[in-house]
Amino acid sequence: MANILVVDDELGIRDLLSEILNDEGHTVELAENAAQARGARQRVRPDLVLLDIWMPDTDGVTLLKEWSTTGLLTMPVIMMSGHATIETAVEATKIGAHSFLEKPITMQKLLKAVEAGLARNSGAAAAVPQRKPGMNGVVQMPVQELTVEAAMTGGQAVPPVVDMGPQARQLFELDKPLRDARDEFEKCYFEFHLAKEGGSMTRVAEKTGLERTHLYRKLKQLGVDLSRGKRSSSSAA
Repeated sequence: MANILVVDDELGIRDLLSEILNDEGHTVELAENAAQARGARQRVRPDLVLLDIWMPDTDGVTLLKEWSTTGLLTMPVIMMSGHATIETAVEATKIGAHSFLEKPITMQKLLKAVEAGLARNSGAAAAVPQRKPGMNGVVQMPVQELTVEAAMTGGQAVPPVVDMGPQARQLFELDKPLRDARDEFEKCYFEFHLAKEGGSMTRVAEKTGLERTHLYRKLKQLGVDLSRGKRSSSSAA
């Protein structure tokens, strides 16, 4: 498990990256500008930083240079931007950035960049969450563009469902429209797998055969509580 600082002025991107990295087993600190990033750097001493280039107060390259000249660039920094030029990326690399990610960021590139950054430090093998054999280091599924619009679609609130164990049995009311009955079944289906897999979106995606970005969207549309499986796993332990 690693401590990762995400610095981005867009709330949707901060929330999305935090959700994915938390699901991978990392601890995530969030900052929306350079001022907050400075405070977080001193407070939590992150193992890795994901740093946006364009921010309202101080741009990411300037902050990176500040850390470098003051001896605070002791962790790998991955720069992020949707508008940066090649010259900007080269400049950031010369200053000391570990790598550069262009937005919209694919899940595969995000996880590979994070693993590569953590592996740069001594003892990083213990900090990177272990994956099941055969997962190829990331996930066994097609990877699509990980955009905020695709993953942050909201859903309607649905009454809570009783917790289910691995041998779950659930009765469904059939005297209702097909769409409502299907949504009720799908909600129970995904809650069952979330509880069974300890809240791991990676394993649920693998089990259900859904691409992970689509899975996030589906769960939010159904009103599934994404923290549900994690709470059940921790209480069982």
